Amino acid sequence: MALEITPDITEQLLDALVCQGWFEWPHAVTDELCQALLDEVQFYDEEGALQKAGIGRGQVHQLNQEIRRDQIKWLNGSTLAQTTYLQQMAQLQYQLNRALFLGLFEYESHFALYKSGDFYKKHLDSFRGQANRMVTTVLYLNPNWQSDWGGELVIYDEASSCQLAVITPEMGKLVVFMSEQIPHEVLPTRKERVSIAGWFRCNNSIGGNIDPAL
Repeated sequence: MALEITPDITEQLLDALVCQGWFEWPHAVTDELCQALLDEVQFYDEEGALQKAGIGRGQVHQLNQEIRRDQIKWLNGSTLAQTTYLQQMAQLQYQLNRALFLGLFEYESHFALYKSGDFYKKHLDSFRGQANRMVTTVLYLNPNWQSDWGGELVIYDEASSCQLAVITPEMGKLVVFMSEQIPHEVLPTRKERVSIAGWFRCNNSIGGNIDPAL
């Protein structure tokens, strides 16, 4: 179930990050691993183990249902599926550091569950110059996603605010983008929608980052 970071995919990913700041990678993670991770989220939901997501970090963290409505649970590597996924992200971190010299040394991630009607308005994952969250990843865990279910990830141009991409949250798709450069939002979903949002970090500073779930 290893992430297949072939030379061709690596070149496409790196070129896209440098030239446009984001990359959409369909079928990056196997359906088998995605289903195992999805099963965990459904179990956590049934057990009431998910928490309402907020915005801000540290002392300024707050809940705001007008900006985002989703539930999260942080990955801690406590299951085989989580460990496998985190190992795959470690492979990606190695490739990013080797090619782009970003100095990434830590990865954090959480499950994000959006119920029908949930959304997350336009935001950035990290403020410029904080050198905290540098690269964002989003893995989608939704089998047989239909176009009329909503829940797309919209990527915007930072300077013009024009839409650059509207990405459907299909199982196995991985989206990678520069945290400080890419404004984005999650459109309201009409079907339960699950993902894993993650961030490669350069230091342990709390800073002023948004606490996103995509």
